[in-house]
Amino acid sequence: MKPLDHLEHLDKHLVDELAQVARETVRDELREQTRKQRRKAALYAASGALALYAGAALALAVGLALALGLPDWAAALITAVILGALAYVLRGMARPSRPAPDHAAGTAPGGDSARQTAAGAVGGMPYPPVPPAPPAGADVPGPVPPRPPEAPDVPHRGA
Repeated sequence: MKPLDHLEHLDKHLVDELAQVARETVRDELREQTRKQRRKAALYAASGALALYAGAALALAVGLALALGLPDWAAALITAVILGALAYVLRGMARPSRPAPDHAAGTAPGGDSARQTAAGAVGGMPYPPVPPAPPAGADVPGPVPPRPPEAPDVPHRGA
C-alpha cells in the first residue's frame, strides 16, 4: 500500500463537494435571472395589453368623430380602412428590409435578378457582377461561321 492512497479518497470527496457547490451556485444564479426575466415579461405583457386597449379607444374616438358628419356605417368603414392601412404599414416595417434590385450591391445593369433573388433567398451571397467587356489582352475568338441551312439539328420550318 502506497503512503498516499488514503488521500485519493479525500480528493474524490473534495471534487464531489466542489461540484455540488458549483451546481448550487449556478442553480441559484439561474433562478435569480429567471425571476428577473419573468417580471420583465409580465411588465411587457401588461404594457402590450394596455396599448391594445388604448388603440381600441383611439379607433373608437376616430369612428365617433367621423360619425358626427357621416352615417354610422360610413364612419365605421373609414375607421376600419385606416386601421387596415396602419396594420399593413406596420407589417412592412417589421419585415427585414431588402435592397431594391437596382440598388443591390454587385448587381450588373440588366443582370439576371431572378438568379440573384434565389441566391439571396437561400441565404447565400448574390453572384458577382458580370464585367461589361472581356478583360484587356484576352484572346478574342474569331467570328462564328453561319450554320448550313440543311443542318440535321436545325428544325425545318414550313415543310
